[in-house]
Amino acid sequence: MDKPPIKASECISESRRVLTRTFVSCSSTTTTSKANIRLRRGQTLPLSPLRLKAYKSFDVEDGSPQNRQLLDAASPSSGLVLQNFPPRRESFLYRSDSEYEMSPKSASRHSSLGSDTHSEDLVTPFAQILNSLKNVRNNYVSITNVTPTKTRKSSVNQANSSPSKSVTEESSSKLAVETLEELDWCLEQLETIQAHRSVGDMAFSKFKRMLNKELSHFSETKSGSQISDFIYNTFLDKKQEVDLGSLREEGSHDVTQIRPTRHRPGQPMSQISGVKKALCHTNSLSILPKHGVETAYEEELGRNLKSLDSWGIDVFKISEYSNGRPLTAITYAIFRERDLLKTFKIPSKTLITFLLTLEDHYLKVPYHNSTHAADVTQSVHVLLLAPAFDTVFGDLEVLSTLFSAAIHDVDHPGVTNQYLINASSELALMYNDESVLENHSLAVAFKLLQDDNCNIFVNLNKKQRQSLRKMAIDMVLATDMSKHMNLLADLKTMVETKKIAGSGVLMLENYTERIQVLQNMIHCADLSNPTKPLDLYRKWVNLIMEEFFQQGDKEREMGMDISPMCDRYNVTVEKSQVGFIDYIVHPLWETWGDLVHPDAQEILDALEENRDWYQNMIPISPSSSGQELSDSLRERDAPVYSSRLGAPSDRIKFQVTIEEPEAEEAEALESAEI
Repeated sequence: MDKPPIKASECISESRRVLTRTFVSCSSTTTTSKANIRLRRGQTLPLSPLRLKAYKSFDVEDGSPQNRQLLDAASPSSGLVLQNFPPRRESFLYRSDSEYEMSPKSASRHSSLGSDTHSEDLVTPFAQILNSLKNVRNNYVSITNVTPTKTRKSSVNQANSSPSKSVTEESSSKLAVETLEELDWCLEQLETIQAHRSVGDMAFSKFKRMLNKELSHFSETKSGSQISDFIYNTFLDKKQEVDLGSLREEGSHDVTQIRPTRHRPGQPMSQISGVKKALCHTNSLSILPKHGVETAYEEELGRNLKSLDSWGIDVFKISEYSNGRPLTAITYAIFRERDLLKTFKIPSKTLITFLLTLEDHYLKVPYHNSTHAADVTQSVHVLLLAPAFDTVFGDLEVLSTLFSAAIHDVDHPGVTNQYLINASSELALMYNDESVLENHSLAVAFKLLQDDNCNIFVNLNKKQRQSLRKMAIDMVLATDMSKHMNLLADLKTMVETKKIAGSGVLMLENYTERIQVLQNMIHCADLSNPTKPLDLYRKWVNLIMEEFFQQGDKEREMGMDISPMCDRYNVTVEKSQVGFIDYIVHPLWETWGDLVHPDAQEILDALEENRDWYQNMIPISPSSSGQELSDSLRERDAPVYSSRLGAPSDRIKFQVTIEEPEAEEAEALESAEI
């Protein structure tokens, strides 16, 4: 006779009752326990040797084998070793979320004999739950003196899961109470998980809550409020939220008339706007240019391209020496260096034609132009070269990632998605307000590939083309900045969960995990300006601010509300960059640094130095002592310092005096204020 189905809630309750009885009955009889092993940031966690596993293909989609599509390009190994890292200034993610932290965390985890090696490093809820359940298991073994009959596959170290220290009657009773509290917290968290949400959403909700808390302090001044609005509106996906109050309103009393973009008669809505007739750039060439572009500065261009593998290459010089074709020159050089033309049988002439045509479709806007695309493509190339990724990604994945970087902003009009939505533009209507520009860039790029002269993937087989297209779509859509917190939460959850549950090796055995790393890679490259040499970073800041200001001018002209950071008459550039780094760039690159440590160490150092430079450049208002302007920033920096900078007492102190600037200094200050 079949047993009746057991409800999940009944199973949880029964488990709790069994553990409660066990802890109470055994509290006075146990004699052994697991050693209390703790790990602080900066200590080394012993990792198991990398277990290499050969894959001839991997799944494009998770699910049953019969529903999975396979990539033909092999990834020789899917193992990524997770290292540990030295102490440095941590992002706001590591600050206390006191209102929501589990009550036994500070007590049970820190005093329990079952404390886990990773507990102080964890900020994502799912990893914290997993870590707590491991503590519960180890405490149960300690209290009952039970010898496990089955070895758990995911144990990091058998020594960490076996009792090795005697437990006195008093400590056993205390351990039982603490373990019960920890179990109660885990059950509370698990009971609130919505079935249709991923575990990464738990981290997203927490990080969003913490960011709101940080921004509420930051926005106490007028300039801080504008920066907070910009960060919230740009980097948080608000489409999940609906103002229920607005649904009940019968009418609106504050209506702003906006002139929507007019649809030209006779133009079909299904037509992809912005696609121009492809010019066959190479027809007139008897010999293909050495660097893919015709230029009078071939030697200088070649000299600059020798630094292709270095972080912080000067793409502005490459743009100058390539006759305004930096995307073509850089991407062509990368494809040749990686031997992708030979691997995928891409004719050089076809590649050059495609790249030149693609570059033609980047508009002459201040920031989101082909120079930015070239910078992101070269940055992705360098990130893929990290030793941590040796033998991890296959050729098709590399090709897809570089292709995605090159196309990710094609035909970008120099305004934000929200502007297009607010203006009721044709693009917003076509893509239903969802990742409007990212969807458009994908459509334009794949439309260009339909031209025989531009089809660089003509020799890929059907499965390869389908897989490349899927990966490109997933990666380019991930460059929508409103997806930032989701990407960060998912990556942080994955890294921390694997550290707790695995052997310290992130195996990346399925498509979801692999594309997640690649999505974050291209997102990091897209947000890499603050990690570049200061002179380049300042150029990028001037360009993005000018693009914002031009959008603000359009909004003013159309009678729209001016978007945050887009009013050229009311903005503090220096403070905005400090906030941008503290709340967006640093948490992202910090997590990426955890993933590939120590390969991103120099990048993180440059980010910290650039942040300090902009912090020192924040103008002091005459109407205040400066305390109102930067107290919150100093407060955040005070507790934790990079080992490179030393303790607060060791840092160099500056006394500021106001003098008339010399001509050269005045020019520098003037450019910084643009």
